[in-house]
Amino acid sequence: MESVHSMNQETSRNRGIWLLLGLLALGSLSLFLIPAFVIRPFHHQSQSALNLALAVKHIAPAFTIVLFVPTLLLGWLLWRNASKLSQTAIILAMVLSTASAVMVRQNYFEWMFHPIKSAEFVSSGDAHLDDKEMVMAVQIGPDQRAYPIVQMAYHHILNDTVAGEPLVVTY
Repeated sequence: MESVHSMNQETSRNRGIWLLLGLLALGSLSLFLIPAFVIRPFHHQSQSALNLALAVKHIAPAFTIVLFVPTLLLGWLLWRNASKLSQTAIILAMVLSTASAVMVRQNYFEWMFHPIKSAEFVSSGDAHLDDKEMVMAVQIGPDQRAYPIVQMAYHHILNDTVAGEPLVVTY
């Protein structure tokens, strides 16, 4: 009778450890996903959501390590008596925690934007812009340029020369 009670306690303890392992892995993953989902170009971001995303992005490097260490320890504790399926779950938790710890240290927002290698310009008569499309414009002497906001929003920076003057255009 006592051994059945002991086995029930062990099973209950293991369930708690498995639950904690899953929560730690999901917590680590959320430290990466919250800023990545909220801070997206050309998508509405409420002030409160943006504040949350920036706060999470700020604490994420330290907290992913804080979550990774117990994830590693719990995975090691569960590994000995785990089935192949359970070992796969442990590996998944470790991969998610490790990937999150790596990704929060990357500036993955820059991966969305590709620099303009060389600008190509057309005359104002050949430009086909919608009536509501905005441009940034510069004029130095007789030379003029217009940079469509929709293009600059994806590329953010362009090196150009206008009237012999080097110029950096940014948005």
